Amino acid sequence: MMRPASAPVLVMGLGCRQGCSADDLWALIEASLREAGIALSAICGLASIEHKRGEPGLIELEARLALPLTLFNAERLAPYASQLSQRSAIAFEQTGCFGVAESSALALAGQLAGTPARLLITRKHSPVATFALACAG
Repeated sequence: MMRPASAPVLVMGLGCRQGCSADDLWALIEASLREAGIALSAICGLASIEHKRGEPGLIELEARLALPLTLFNAERLAPYASQLSQRSAIAFEQTGCFGVAESSALALAGQLAGTPARLLITRKHSPVATFALACAG
């Protein structure tokens, strides 16, 4: 779907435990977007960390939502640490990044829009996943 040139870029950042299902990710996304009053149709991409390459739940979600998934390495996400709503020592230990969902959302929104991004929805979580929504442009 083409977005109007004046429309902001909205992207979802996702983190998940190994083996997290697409249904578990979707439940978190749906609840978070509904609470914020944002339609899925406004979203133009998904983002996560390179460590999640090949994660079946993310791959299935990408296909189900027909949204491209962009993966970033921890070094690319590091500059966003100061913008995170919280810094997770556990996430850093496992991935080299203090917050996968928020950092990856900010990175992708900024990359797509060519302007700095901000968080519209800060980190939301379930027992198996994290979600954030960033906006730029």
